[in-house]
Amino acid sequence: MAVVDIAAIFGDNLARMRRGADMSQDELALRCGIHRTEISQLERGLRIPRLDTFAKICSSLEVEPAELMAGIVWRSARIEYGSF
Repeated sequence: MAVVDIAAIFGDNLARMRRGADMSQDELALRCGIHRTEISQLERGLRIPRLDTFAKICSSLEVEPAELMAGIVWRSARIEYGSF
């Protein structure tokens, strides 16, 4: 099973949504009330947003959370019961 790079997928989605909104990183950062370098780091997959930042981004871009999460799938680990 391939490892999913959540930060990279989120970053790609964010950059695509921002460009689709015809917005610069500076403008998005200003609307979100965060620093432009954070937007840059998010788009490059260097970090993932806190929940409050995620909500600000969705609102500022006027997109549904699912749009920014597209392609991000998480499957729980398989639990096996046994003994020591």
